[in-house]
Amino acid sequence: MTALLHRFLRYIAYDTRSNPDSLMRPSTAGQTVLLKLLAEELRTMGLDAIVDKNSNVCAHIPANNGKTLPEIGFFAHVDTATEVSGANVQPQVVENYHGGDIVLNAAKNIVLRTADFPALNNYKGQTIITTDGTTLLGADDKAGVAVLMQLAEYLTEHPEIKHGAVHIAFTCDEEIGRGADGFDVKAFGADYAYTIDGGAIGELEYENFNAAQAVLTVQGSNMHPGEAGPTFKNALLLIEEFNRQLPADQRPENTKEYEGFFLLSRLSGTPDKAEAQYLIRDHSAELFVQKKTLMQSMAQALNVRHGADTFQLKITDQYYNMRPEIEKNRQVVDKAIAAMKMAGVEPVVKPIRGGTDGARLTYMGLPCPNIFAGGHNFHSIYEFLPLQSMQKAFETTLNLVMLSNE
Repeated sequence: MTALLHRFLRYIAYDTRSNPDSLMRPSTAGQTVLLKLLAEELRTMGLDAIVDKNSNVCAHIPANNGKTLPEIGFFAHVDTATEVSGANVQPQVVENYHGGDIVLNAAKNIVLRTADFPALNNYKGQTIITTDGTTLLGADDKAGVAVLMQLAEYLTEHPEIKHGAVHIAFTCDEEIGRGADGFDVKAFGADYAYTIDGGAIGELEYENFNAAQAVLTVQGSNMHPGEAGPTFKNALLLIEEFNRQLPADQRPENTKEYEGFFLLSRLSGTPDKAEAQYLIRDHSAELFVQKKTLMQSMAQALNVRHGADTFQLKITDQYYNMRPEIEKNRQVVDKAIAAMKMAGVEPVVKPIRGGTDGARLTYMGLPCPNIFAGGHNFHSIYEFLPLQSMQKAFETTLNLVMLSNE
């Protein structure tokens, strides 16, 4: 486990926070630096790693079992979330965790409390990696990156392990929904794959939200407030009026498991013109359509009240629930369950309350469920990673490679 820990600590030292406002790929320079490092490390192992036209790093480990069988692939992404800084990460390694709260930053009184995060109690006696309370940790998804790099090295150092062809890819900008943009599934060569991008030990996910983004632009009628009169239309208040009509019980904080939501993710503007961005999410294809239809009908009704073209709504689908496609290739789930059990891990099959590169890849013809990498509390300063969970993720991927013989 020491090698795996050192890999992880090395990778989180790179600031790879993605930027949704950038038009570049990768969207930030730090991702390019880490991707180049990974490519060089793979080449040092003797693998023919390439950086494709979309900046993905891909490596291929040839089959050595003398059989012609479906080929397996693995994915992890190098970028970290936009919500919290990933710069100058100062990890704390708590060995032989005895239980109880973990002080992340005494000076700022930032504490990882078991009362708030009871999952900590599951890891007594283990090594836990935390933040210092000022940044995220980066286990999403550098734990997955470390696992796959360890897998690549292990397979090259142990040719006695017989396996089919193995394909590994490291992508960028997954956190801003661009991870699978332009990915060449045919050139990659895998017949089925897994993203190593899940949370706690045992997580196995093959259903996710259907997702869309809605951009609402509201045109006000601005003038000096002292002389406004009834013709004054404040675009900011009009957006507030729209937002009040969305069902409060379908906000993220009021939903769980398979329940979808509307999220007001960004708001900007002036009384003259304002813009709101929403995320629309639902596991059910039918309810997903209903949510989009509701927003459209709301905008139309408000235009009747406030004047034509006051509210302009553009809805763009982002990705879809992969379950219907995965069900056509059920063996990829069965193999993951078997691989976890071989590693002594009890599978926890659950829906993703979010998205994954695997969802888009699945609809591009590459069935791709999601497997745990071990971390908790992603996208926050309270992120933590039990080292033994990351080790079990590595063992699971190795077992999947060995199962590729079947």
